[in-house]
Amino acid sequence: LLYGVMLRSGNDAATAIGIALGGDLDTFIKKMNEKAANLGCKNTKFINPSGLFDKEHYTTARELSRISREAMKNELFREIAKTKVWRGKDSDRTFENKNKTVTQYEGATGIKIGYTKKSGRTLVASAKRDEVELIVVVLDDANWFEDAYKLLDYGFERVENDKKG
Repeated sequence: LLYGVMLRSGNDAATAIGIALGGDLDTFIKKMNEKAANLGCKNTKFINPSGLFDKEHYTTARELSRISREAMKNELFREIAKTKVWRGKDSDRTFENKNKTVTQYEGATGIKIGYTKKSGRTLVASAKRDEVELIVVVLDDANWFEDAYKLLDYGFERVENDKKG
């Protein structure tokens, strides 16, 4: 289910995981909001576990990056986020990651795409070079991958320039 959520944006899988972990969906969503608040997110409110549009479901680019940074501390999450293709062990299912960053950007480490008609194209992308890992977030961006890559390039250039003094 985790690979289905992360690689294919499986909204049904996100709901199933929420029910399994929370006992019911409302409890899981409450825990999501508590975790976000504990991370210092003041402008995030979850209404569902999948990110499907709801006028009461919102966040910011800054807070998505904060949540993503915390998630990347979990080794299983990190592994799934950077997976290019997942093949089921007990079935013939194969999931290709919809996040093209993992195949297109040097040093990519993930993370996740999102899209709804009302919210537009959303991308949380990460990459690591040497000992530096960057996370960028673009929201409602028709050029989501290109803009994320430009931001990553800019960040890595800044790191290099800072090293040079």
